[in-house]
Amino acid sequence: MKGMLALIAAYSRNRVIGKDGKIPWQLKDEKRRFKELTMGNVLVMGRRTFAEIGRALPGRFTIVLSSTARFEGESLRTLPDLQSALDYARRKLCGKDVFVAGGARLYAEALPLAEKLYITELDADVAGDTYFPAFDAVLFDREVLSRTEDVIPYTYVTYTRKPAALVGAQAAGATGRSCCG
Repeated sequence: MKGMLALIAAYSRNRVIGKDGKIPWQLKDEKRRFKELTMGNVLVMGRRTFAEIGRALPGRFTIVLSSTARFEGESLRTLPDLQSALDYARRKLCGKDVFVAGGARLYAEALPLAEKLYITELDADVAGDTYFPAFDAVLFDREVLSRTEDVIPYTYVTYTRKPAALVGAQAAGATGRSCCG
């Protein structure tokens, strides 16, 4: 795949992303940010996330992961799993970034492969039943883009995966000196 693999999500302080199949908050700028980041690229989502949205979003190619349901259209395809979606994007949609847009199981599966995480971090605990997976922050550089005061204050954050060599050095407690010197 020439394009980058990224996860895009909003979650609360306690990592909630959903309740009863719905997003348990409304943030005025969140849909605009989602559109700006994903426009012209590929969205990959699970069947339930797609059902919640209700349609393929304009200006993006949508891949729905399902082994039972079928969704097809000009910019819509159903595939059985994440690997099939990534292979399809590499072969047919060269150069486009791939954004995983939920749900929780798909986030957990894609997280080890993701180069970037585009996260809206809500500054509140929210009741819910669906959670964004925990991840090791040492593997990522964290860039705070902006903070917004809304009904629930939130911050846009981009996590960029560090090169493997840097992560390995940090995990080993490297200080910049060789172990022999």
